[in-house]
Amino acid sequence: MEPQESQDAPDGLEEQRAFICASFNQDTTSLSVGTKTGYRLFSVTAVDKLDCIHEGVECPDVYIVERLFSSSLVVVVSLSMPRRMNVYHFKKGTEICNYSYSNDILSVRLNRQRLVVCLEESVYIHNIKDMKLLKTLLNTPTNLSGLCALSVNHSNSYLAYPGSATIGEITVYDANNLSTLTLIQAHDSPLAALAFNSSGSKLASASEKGTVIRVFSVPEGQRLFEFRRGMKRYVSISSLSFSADAQFLCASSNTETVHIFKLEQHSPSQDEESPTWSTYMGKMFSAASTYLPSQVSDMMHQDRAFATVRLNMFGLKNICALATIQKLPRLLVASSDGCLYIYNVDPQDGGECVLVQKHRLFESGEEQVEEKEEEDPEDGSPPPTSQSYAATVALPSTPPSSTTLMGYSEEGGAQTGDVIPEHEFAESPVCLDDENEFPPVGNQSN
Repeated sequence: MEPQESQDAPDGLEEQRAFICASFNQDTTSLSVGTKTGYRLFSVTAVDKLDCIHEGVECPDVYIVERLFSSSLVVVVSLSMPRRMNVYHFKKGTEICNYSYSNDILSVRLNRQRLVVCLEESVYIHNIKDMKLLKTLLNTPTNLSGLCALSVNHSNSYLAYPGSATIGEITVYDANNLSTLTLIQAHDSPLAALAFNSSGSKLASASEKGTVIRVFSVPEGQRLFEFRRGMKRYVSISSLSFSADAQFLCASSNTETVHIFKLEQHSPSQDEESPTWSTYMGKMFSAASTYLPSQVSDMMHQDRAFATVRLNMFGLKNICALATIQKLPRLLVASSDGCLYIYNVDPQDGGECVLVQKHRLFESGEEQVEEKEEEDPEDGSPPPTSQSYAATVALPSTPPSSTTLMGYSEEGGAQTGDVIPEHEFAESPVCLDDENEFPPVGNQSN
């Protein structure tokens, strides 16, 4: 999310901790929040409890904070030094390295293989193992919001970013092999949001109009689904997020409604087996659409939201994500009003989602404002214990590659046109496959 302070920030300590930005980690088990005093990391593995597992005060006015899965690696950018990226080991309280760039950092994305830094007209790709700069994409189309998406699946590390500043063209780049995969003509208007599913096989997009959301196959670029968010007004889509199984896609905006779409193909055989009134009308519209203008025809073939959430706010920045918490599907909404909202999602019937919990992100002490469901479906059992970091996150240990990569020289410097960081590399390899280096965090508070 772009930096935005809460409009109703109270005085004193609450004002100092005012909300600036928020992001979920790659598997939606953690929420990172940038504040005026630093940043906070929360565990979101339970519904009725929001544990603050770390509060960093290394630098104030944090407008970018990204955590790598459940590891201790966190990337931070401050408004006081917007051209500098700091990488911390928050459990040890140490800085791994920092990099400075030629312009303000607009966004940072990371997976187990790559760390990507997006500026207004350039993109930097680092090897997350040792933070070496592998590739610089210069003279990219003007990208004022730093819009980009990086697939969570490290085996492909697909990177998507705008291929044009005037139309909704998407460039899909292979950040592992450092080569362009494809260009997708997604929308007529400039892009506003991008998101990969967990395997990197699907890419969702929305334009600045915000009325239509499309899903494409990767790397082919074939359009798979098209959803209509609304017709009456243009909106600003602030986030897109797939469920872990890629069966659902949620979208939030500057309006009071969050939409959840179901990714399912309607086969003719299914319609014939269940000849309902809606099926009959659908066939009538389908037949009539062949005689209508293409814009009207496209609208008639677009699917609508499967489920929705009505927020008690309008015009505030927010991000949404779909997660399975305590064995049930949930929708998470983190808003610039300083709250995290948790909703139940009915995966069978959809409809209006039910708010089951509301957590304040800046309450003093352990007090929270909670809105519980009357009947607790979790039977009071504790959340399942997390697997070790080594078991769930680590890559097999491999020696450093001796092959020469574009954008990186063996002498340890950046090639012509690249920005040379303040510290070229981390002082030692970033051992993401070492459980002692990046221990499981669990729900412990620092």
